[in-house]
Amino acid sequence: MSSDRIKIVWIYPDLLSTYGDQGNSIVLERRAALRGIPTETVNLRSDEPVPADGDIYLLGGGEDRPQILAAQRLRGDGGLARAVQSGAVVFAVCAGYQLLGHEFGGEEGQPVAGLGLLDIRSGRGDQRAVGEIVGDVAGELNVPRITGFENHQGRTQLGPNARPFAQVVHGIGNGDGFEGAYSGRVLGTYMHGPALVRNPGLADLLLRWAVGRDLQPLDDSWAGRLREERLNAVAG
Repeated sequence: MSSDRIKIVWIYPDLLSTYGDQGNSIVLERRAALRGIPTETVNLRSDEPVPADGDIYLLGGGEDRPQILAAQRLRGDGGLARAVQSGAVVFAVCAGYQLLGHEFGGEEGQPVAGLGLLDIRSGRGDQRAVGEIVGDVAGELNVPRITGFENHQGRTQLGPNARPFAQVVHGIGNGDGFEGAYSGRVLGTYMHGPALVRNPGLADLLLRWAVGRDLQPLDDSWAGRLREERLNAVAG
């Protein structure tokens, strides 16, 4: 049995939880358990303070108004920023990804202040991106080709202190040929699916960051079937 213990904080499921994003926390719990690593998951409502002692923080997607409210509350709370400063892992999807940046587009496209935890700025594009997305992940992250589902009108520009998570093979992503962004242990993406269900290698990246060491491999035959199905659907 490992002496590691991982505290997972799912931030504001009452505001940010679309397209089954809760599946991301379930996958992390399961893949940790299969390696003998105990986990504690906190489902944090938007009227509760963000604990600064988490190991992995998850943010999901959401509509415009809940996204704005979530950004306001997280800015005022400050707990997530303190956790990042302490080296915590953050994985954010879609609206959660956007609000990690310096600003994002509000209900009428107006700029809304984000958290400034990723050096990105998001606005609105002319067309909505809806459908499958496939990308080749930055080599230094050692994650296989990613597959997911995107449904957003966002367009995201990276600043000099953020790196693209993946190069788009199919789909829109950030709108510039790349998908998502990361800096340190903070990573954001437009992928639903849920992202970690479709991409166990990405889940393991987050777990490696959290425990600070390599992990024993798992039998991913079932997850591999899902990945093969989705990748073949795009290729076809």
